[in-house]
Amino acid sequence: MTRSPEPPPAHVRAAFGARDAEPELIDGGPAWKCGDATIRPAGKPAEATWVAKTLDGLDVPGLRMGRPLRSTDGRYVVGGWSATKYLSGRAEPRHDEVVSVAVRLHQATADLPKPRFLETRTDIFAVADRCSWGEDDVPLDAGLGGRLFEILAELRKPITLKPQVVHGDLFGNVLFAGDAAPAVVDFTAYWRPAEWAAAVVVVDALAWGGADEGILQRWGHLTEWSQSLLHALLFRLAVHALHPLSNAQSLAGLERAAHQVTNLL
Repeated sequence: MTRSPEPPPAHVRAAFGARDAEPELIDGGPAWKCGDATIRPAGKPAEATWVAKTLDGLDVPGLRMGRPLRSTDGRYVVGGWSATKYLSGRAEPRHDEVVSVAVRLHQATADLPKPRFLETRTDIFAVADRCSWGEDDVPLDAGLGGRLFEILAELRKPITLKPQVVHGDLFGNVLFAGDAAPAVVDFTAYWRPAEWAAAVVVVDALAWGGADEGILQRWGHLTEWSQSLLHALLFRLAVHALHPLSNAQSLAGLERAAHQVTNLL
């Protein structure tokens, strides 16, 4: 039985100016709406602080950004929690618009320096990222995507695109609220080409979002698009093969996306 997320404790809510707010779980968590604040776990303080400082100074035309909130004593992280201004909206299957958000967002992040914490990340997603680019080699469960990864990895070719700071998990993290500008919540940083980050959105949308195959062609003008898609697909396959909650049903979506992507290669 899945354990329900624990809300931010009272002293954390008070530190972020939401002492009397009743926490409301947002879409299953782990973030909580507390008055005008969104408070979420920050298990990696260095990364959470970087995200807060980056979003605090980032302006992207046509996007709403989750501005960080400082605690009453000026901290970005309190007791393993961080906070941003609450943004209204919900994730919707507006997949092309999310890819457009990726393009605009990464134009704004193109000149950011590489965060130091990326060099020391050892979580599943960081390991999968390095595997997908041939920078690391770890055993991948053959039945959960490892065999397909091995086959598709043979199709990799060198990419000449310039790496930069990108948000590598925009699918599900872009919110829509009527005619308001799309909202970007949180920021999962990677040091990869902007086209790769857009390709991750497309792979996710094909695998799990019900996107039509035409989305592959609609963004075909992006530079080195087919290889960006392949690297994004390898990334998701590696994550799937390493993740303890993966199953055959979720792999089926990636297998479908793999068939669609390899038609472009």
